[in-house]
Amino acid sequence: MAKVRMYCTRFCPYCIMATRLLAKKGQDIEKIFVDDEPQLRAQMIQESHGRTSVPQIFIGETHIGGYSDMALLDHNESLDALLE
Repeated sequence: MAKVRMYCTRFCPYCIMATRLLAKKGQDIEKIFVDDEPQLRAQMIQESHGRTSVPQIFIGETHIGGYSDMALLDHNESLDALLE
């Protein structure tokens, strides 16, 4: 399976939904919590080309966006191929 990194906060509902969707797919997630460390939020913004909201999800080296973007990939049956 591909490596998944997710910039998130501890109480974000979209982060929780993203975690649930990926867990349902049997995927491990490297979570990077940005709520307590401003330098990690700055890193997230840089890596995601200016996006400031959480979650920001990366599958392998590919930035797929936030939860809604990932849910759309899943709905279009494209997410599983990225996770392989």
